[in-house]
Amino acid sequence: MKFDELNLNPDVIEAISHMGFENATPVQEMAIPRILNGEDLIACAQTGTGKTAAFILPTLDQISREHQNETSVLVIVPTRELAMQIDQQIQGFAYFTPVSSLAVYGGGDGQDWVQQKKALSTGTDIIVATPGKLISHLANGYVKFDKLKHLILDEADRMLDMGFNDDIMKIIGYLPKERQSLLFSATMPPEIRGLAKNILNKPFEINIGLSKPAEGVLQAAYLVYNAQKIKLVKSLIDNKTNLKSILIFSSTRKKVFEISIALRNKEYTVAAISSDLDQDEREDVLRSFRSKKTKVLVATDVLSRGIDIKEIELVINFDVPGDAEDYVHRVGRTARADATGMALTLINEEDMYKFRKIEQLIETEVRKLPLPHALGEGPEWNPKYRPPRKPGFKPKARSGGYHKSRGKNQNFKNRNKSGKGKPFKRRNDRRD
Repeated sequence: MKFDELNLNPDVIEAISHMGFENATPVQEMAIPRILNGEDLIACAQTGTGKTAAFILPTLDQISREHQNETSVLVIVPTRELAMQIDQQIQGFAYFTPVSSLAVYGGGDGQDWVQQKKALSTGTDIIVATPGKLISHLANGYVKFDKLKHLILDEADRMLDMGFNDDIMKIIGYLPKERQSLLFSATMPPEIRGLAKNILNKPFEINIGLSKPAEGVLQAAYLVYNAQKIKLVKSLIDNKTNLKSILIFSSTRKKVFEISIALRNKEYTVAAISSDLDQDEREDVLRSFRSKKTKVLVATDVLSRGIDIKEIELVINFDVPGDAEDYVHRVGRTARADATGMALTLINEEDMYKFRKIEQLIETEVRKLPLPHALGEGPEWNPKYRPPRKPGFKPKARSGGYHKSRGKNQNFKNRNKSGKGKPFKRRNDRRD
């Protein structure tokens, strides 16, 4: 479906056309009419399917038709990088309309606070905010949300992972009860269902491509020992003049900078980004990477969600992510929309079990490539391998019920010093 078939404001259509967009993605095609109709919505779609435009365009359409110079839309997001990205997209889509927007996030200076305070107190059409910083402003009593018409939660699963559930509910307490609420997420764990039940009113539900990388992503993996990882990465990127944009993910901030130092090369620029950098430094790094001045960017999962950097040709998982869902988000940084890209994962012995869980989640067996001859042999694929427990590890004792080391039908929580206890009465709702 073409955008001009969705009954959007002609000024919005003109901006879309100038940005080079013509056809709506499936999530946009399904979501935009429902949002224009005033319905609450819960949409689950994988990274790179156009979720952001799916909620920006219809809400922008509505407030541009009845512009009143007041805060009409609140978008809550998990990170400042995502807040900045969405704000930039809004400015592009709103170019031919009188609609204004501002991103509200931490990490700035006093001038940023003053600008945010003015926008929140006098009324800016669309506010894109991180939970913590918005609560700081709300606590001061000058935020005006009494005319708010649309609440949008983007990357809702990530916000819950980061522990923002209480903050979100606190923010909602400041909003009008009569509003349209939209929830967008890449995954649909039970916690998201619970959140949706609390804040949405008879929502229409969309599920597209749940928990699977985009079709344009060519996935492969290498079985390696830790000592082989850096050498392998160098062999993958050195002398590859055809690759202009490479993103490497690692598990820790410390390792990110170690990798970036080890990969330094006179022929191309390598940069590192993590939460250790201040906001200005992070923006400079991202700007250089977007413009292709930096060829290789090493990052923590701060970039695995929500950062829209086009034409990333290669994503390398230096470490297998601990959460299978994070793998989907990492590899989703390449092959955005209809583009193609490659995602390579380096798997050591300890990570084989985790990677098998990822394959089960995405319902795909990822091809294991042979190592370059110069690196020697790597470990054999053994997805049943479990790393040995650390010395002194003690499993947590269960509070009651069956325990294979003690027998069953004993109430361990209430056992007395003699070792005796009352028989455990099995509950029908007990989870094994």
